[in-house]
Amino acid sequence: MFRAKLSVVCRLTIVGLALLAAACSSTPEDKTGALSPNKIYADAKDEMNAGAYDKAITLFERLEGRAAGTPLAQQAQLEKAYAYYRTAEPAQAISTLDRFMKLHPASPALDYALYLKGLVNFNDDLGLFTFITRQDLAERDQKAAKESFEAFKELTTRFPDSRYTPDATQRMTYIVNALARYEVHVARFYYSRGAYVAAINRAQLALADYQGVSALEEALFIMVQSYDALGMAQLRDDAKRVLALNFPKSEYLSLGYRTQTNPWWRFW
Repeated sequence: MFRAKLSVVCRLTIVGLALLAAACSSTPEDKTGALSPNKIYADAKDEMNAGAYDKAITLFERLEGRAAGTPLAQQAQLEKAYAYYRTAEPAQAISTLDRFMKLHPASPALDYALYLKGLVNFNDDLGLFTFITRQDLAERDQKAAKESFEAFKELTTRFPDSRYTPDATQRMTYIVNALARYEVHVARFYYSRGAYVAAINRAQLALADYQGVSALEEALFIMVQSYDALGMAQLRDDAKRVLALNFPKSEYLSLGYRTQTNPWWRFW
């Protein structure tokens, strides 16, 4: 009886060891083990050029560990952030860039890191589905746009001579216009639903926060219309004078809201 039980225990032990060995053998083999850091980097770049960003990310992560503390590891971090950007994983890209800037505040590539951080949150491509839903960029959530603006602003302030500054400056202008249009979009929404006080407040916010953008023309007109609807003739006339002074050729002064108005990006 004792020998029989012992035999069962031995068999179970052997089976357990066999399962453990099988589990160990199923662990993915690190094919980069025998490669030099420079070779890993070259292979990762090849994957990037081929559009295989997931594979490139894995290689860059291996390279970070193998070349820790070297300029090549820093480059791997930046390349990995770009790969995350191209795979539409903004949270991962931003996290990688923030980590890079925290660990390497004096890096000569800091301007690029800021530029890439701005790009990750910048989206001027309306895409197929927004054409279908007829959604303006200014009608979207503005959190990413504001974060993009802050990254570009830091870049242009700290590195005015950077090769990335001219493009960042143009993108900042685009963002400001989009943010202003967003405020006007909200004001228009309130006005269309008879919430005239809310419409006035939102239009005034656009006027206070943004200068020199075309969206302010409609913001002023919304104020004119809202004051008129509230029976506030003096404030209506004041807003109309400001509109005429700043936009003397405004069609709002003669036509009001046209029956069909499409943003500049709509082609049909």
